[in-house]
Amino acid sequence: MTVIENLGRGLLALLLLLCAAWGAMAFWFAGPAPASQRYALLAVLCLVTLLTLTAQLLPAWHRLRWWAVAGFGLLFAAQLYWYFNLQPSNDRDWRPEVAVLPFATVDGNFVTVHNIRNFDYRSEHDFTPAHYERRFDLNKLEGVDVVSTYWMGPHIAHVFLSFAFADDQHLAFSIETRTEKGEGYSTLKGFFRQYELFYVVADERDVIRLRTNYRKDPPEDVFVYRVKASPEGVRRLFLEYIRQMNELKETPAFYNSLTTNCTTNMWVNARINPNTLPFNWKVLASGHVPEYLYEQDRLVTDGLSMEELQARAHVNRRAQAADTAADFSRRIRIAEAKSEPTPAASSAAKP
Repeated sequence: MTVIENLGRGLLALLLLLCAAWGAMAFWFAGPAPASQRYALLAVLCLVTLLTLTAQLLPAWHRLRWWAVAGFGLLFAAQLYWYFNLQPSNDRDWRPEVAVLPFATVDGNFVTVHNIRNFDYRSEHDFTPAHYERRFDLNKLEGVDVVSTYWMGPHIAHVFLSFAFADDQHLAFSIETRTEKGEGYSTLKGFFRQYELFYVVADERDVIRLRTNYRKDPPEDVFVYRVKASPEGVRRLFLEYIRQMNELKETPAFYNSLTTNCTTNMWVNARINPNTLPFNWKVLASGHVPEYLYEQDRLVTDGLSMEELQARAHVNRRAQAADTAADFSRRIRIAEAKSEPTPAASSAAKP
């Protein structure tokens, strides 16, 4: 057997193992609800994979190796057909935080947004659900802020946008998973069509205050940065978010931990404008999004360094002081004379 043949068989065996590993995780996370059925499918996949690898490696089985590969290929093709025919749904027993779908109606320069979330929190998991609707005048759209929240170090953050209107009105759009009652979030599950995509459209007293005032395990550090953008660009971006939000109401879609998450969707939505930033690894390493925007001169900096701007953007203490105040959004944006160092701004959590 030549070196090339050995190399080819080694590469084929590696490909088989990778396909089998993906297939096993797909069956485990997205397979039938009864555990017994998932175990049976996993057993069949493991048996076929083992026989196929044996046929590649043992000389006595070489006559059967291509039949074994063909059998594995048919099984894997059937699995792909099943997997890509899984359908997202808006009809599940949702957790109350994501139970009510937001939507909007557009009438010229006026956009009426329905089901804006504004829960009355007593703790992270103890709250009274509340929603309202508001009519926004696009002529009063003044800018957009990027909000980043950290809870596990400098590289991973949840990032969302908040649009600023005149009279200190703000409307936040947070792209998240739509989870069912009793269902938690898992990054691995997020790769396997286990969550629907959801646009949390919320008052900042909800979506920011939840993170600064009530999330304790682990605590979160929240930063608010103003994006440098033209009024026309902000308007196009706002309407694109509205369009995507309305589309999800009619046609649900799956969330994906890598390709359809908070930052990749934000980047895709931003492509409505001609000067969109090129894709960068910092979009995937979401904790570095503010740093990337700073490097590309897309943040209002007032001449500050990134470290200084980050310290000014940290809103936890101001949000805790503002709490339920009607002018919460205005208060969290009033920069303190001297910002105290924060865990996220001064140590390992620095983006």
